[in-house]
Amino acid sequence: MALRQLLGDITALLGDRNTHKTLTESFTVLGMPPADEGSKRERVEHSFAQVPDSDLHRLAERFLQTQSVDALTRNQLQDALWVEATPPEIPMRARRELARAIDPTVLVRHAARFIAMLERFWVLDDDPLAAWSFSPSTRSLRARVERHVIRNPDWSAEDLFEALGAFEAGDARFARFLEAAVAADVLLDETAQRQLTDTMNEHLRTAAIELRETGTDGGYPRFALVPTQLAHTRRPKNVIFASPTKPDIRFRSAVDNDIELVGSDALVYDRTVTDDGIRWRDLQSWWQETQQIANDTEAKNTLYARLRSSLPSNSPGQRNLFDCYHRILKTEVYDMPALLPEVWLHWDPKTVKERGAQALLRFRMDFLLLLPHGQRVVLEVDGSQHYTRDHGRTPDTSKYAEMMAGDRNLKLRGYEVYRFGHDELRDESAAHSVLERFLPELLRRYGVIN
Repeated sequence: MALRQLLGDITALLGDRNTHKTLTESFTVLGMPPADEGSKRERVEHSFAQVPDSDLHRLAERFLQTQSVDALTRNQLQDALWVEATPPEIPMRARRELARAIDPTVLVRHAARFIAMLERFWVLDDDPLAAWSFSPSTRSLRARVERHVIRNPDWSAEDLFEALGAFEAGDARFARFLEAAVAADVLLDETAQRQLTDTMNEHLRTAAIELRETGTDGGYPRFALVPTQLAHTRRPKNVIFASPTKPDIRFRSAVDNDIELVGSDALVYDRTVTDDGIRWRDLQSWWQETQQIANDTEAKNTLYARLRSSLPSNSPGQRNLFDCYHRILKTEVYDMPALLPEVWLHWDPKTVKERGAQALLRFRMDFLLLLPHGQRVVLEVDGSQHYTRDHGRTPDTSKYAEMMAGDRNLKLRGYEVYRFGHDELRDESAAHSVLERFLPELLRRYGVIN
């Protein structure tokens, strides 16, 4: 509701900026429904009223990408979008102590780059009288930062953060600000990057978060803010997947946790899962070695076919999710997390009836992504069997309650669960549209892509 109200106010400006002809073009660029009748204001109102809630985030992103907006409006839109990513909480105390520990001269070694970085997150030109003057403002935040931090440095980093409004900013904005402050394009020096990151981490870790190296950018390290508790999630030992039927398992060595599948078509990924998680490249390498396939293309194709064949034939939604994941990511999927289907979470040699009240109710996950830094994401496609009985004829609240209890248990064990209604993904074209928006946001949320 807040995003709709905000976007309603912002899109209203389209009528002032456009002629009737260019307004039609703007609707197309923004992905807004056509509206041809009435005044420009009425056309904008009618078009925006037709935008479904599910498309508001995409509209906000396109507005930021294609329209000129002032810094305050930009920040409002960004905050509304970024909060959906559920950023880690960064308490006020950690922010203050972090700022007090920073040497501001390290931040401003390259002044122009530093100011450009600040412009991406804060409203620097905030002097309301500047528009009436022919001279540059001496009262704006930009002018004060240049005076007190760059030309005549008498501000501490805490003074700077206070002036920027960083202490009161949302967690997502503050996190992105820290990531940008230690980025290569601002500091231009790996030693300075690592020293500043270490200084920040001393105080961030008290809040169970840290700036962790997640890749490279032009040969320099790239850092992202991640929750440290995810790093302490137990490292997977055996990943049993690609089988919709219960595998027959026995221990070759209970002491060493060596398992063996007897007469089962399940796959077992038994390599060490590194801090990168399991990428498609890792899975393909494992498959190529275990199946003794010499050709890379053959290994890729046969692995894809093997995984897809494990999906239930009566769930086109699951098949569409699997297919679209690879089509949308295209060749980049090689370095992306592998989408593991039909992953066994619990295994009990006894049936639920035999085990009784102590039975484990959720045995298998539709899809699992093992992401960098111990992050685990479950994707579920819910058909009517999840909340009905009698072949979908009768609602079953007990089934729904079991599903919710299972989700809570997964979250407490370090998994994040995302559910799709089967009807969302039943049609291939509709599934592609849904996942084309969802997957990039998901991968950005967990720091896989920028």
